Amino acid sequence: MNGNEFSGQEIPPVLQKLLKNIRSVILVVAVVVVAWSGFFQVGPEEAGVIVRFGKYTKTVMPGLNFKIPFIEQVYKVPVERQQKLEFGFRTTSADVRSQYTKRGTEDESLMLTGDLNLADVEWVVQFRVNDPYKFLFKVRNPESTLRDVSEGAVRQIVGDRTVNEVLTVGRTEIAASVEQLIQKLANSYELGVKIDQVVLQDVNPPDPVKAAFNAVNEAQQEKETLINQAKSEYNKVIPKAKGQAEETIQKAEGYAVERVNNAEGQVARFNELYSEYVRAPEVTRQRIYLETLQKVLPELGNKIITDQDGNSVLPLLQMQMDNVKKLNTTGGNQ
Repeated sequence: MNGNEFSGQEIPPVLQKLLKNIRSVILVVAVVVVAWSGFFQVGPEEAGVIVRFGKYTKTVMPGLNFKIPFIEQVYKVPVERQQKLEFGFRTTSADVRSQYTKRGTEDESLMLTGDLNLADVEWVVQFRVNDPYKFLFKVRNPESTLRDVSEGAVRQIVGDRTVNEVLTVGRTEIAASVEQLIQKLANSYELGVKIDQVVLQDVNPPDPVKAAFNAVNEAQQEKETLINQAKSEYNKVIPKAKGQAEETIQKAEGYAVERVNNAEGQVARFNELYSEYVRAPEVTRQRIYLETLQKVLPELGNKIITDQDGNSVLPLLQMQMDNVKKLNTTGGNQ
């Protein structure tokens, strides 16, 4: 049998049926593979962005979705997950006790304040993707761009504050201002992100001048302590002195009222006496004389009353001496 004779022979029916079955199986497998590659799952925190030949087509929600195989491509973007960018440090191990490192990040955190001092500022920007289309297609590297925007915003805000504000009382206000500025710039660049929070993680003076800064802070704290102590002493002494002054003033006013009332009473009494005296001079004179004696005589000691000629003075004196001796004797016996 030569080659021409073999080529002219027909394929046996069994072989033809086998080949037909193989083609059917291959076709079914190809259809299944193509169909299977068209279905995809979008996670609960994600949104699926479908592009056709590189052009945006639509955005699909979480769940099972379908795309045209080999023609459409899907990008999954985490829209519900909060992401963060760290500046001035990096987290090396996130656990119950997280570990951090500053290696290679010194240039990010070292910045100049408004009063020409240096501060080492570490901060975190927390954000979410709120527009997957803008996040994927409006900016080439959105996370890198957001990092540059965040660093520029912090340097701008810190550059307008003094070093004391950055280190102490102004941290909350600085964080709020930075958050607003980053969001404004992100919107202008169409990054498709929403800034949730900016946290100033740690703010310190640079290591070479940290000792001097600590000394200044200690001096300021001592100053505040002394001021508070002085205010406390002031609050103790001044109200007491004011109370004593008020008490003295009230006593003086009371004394003045008393003197005025007494003077007015004496004047009224004198006027009444004068009126009576005008009506009956002798009687009034006699009455005043007797009243005066009634007041004066009880304050005197021994009294000797004689007549106009002064007779019988000695007997009276002798009687008084005898009475004194008797009193002395009686007292001594007792």
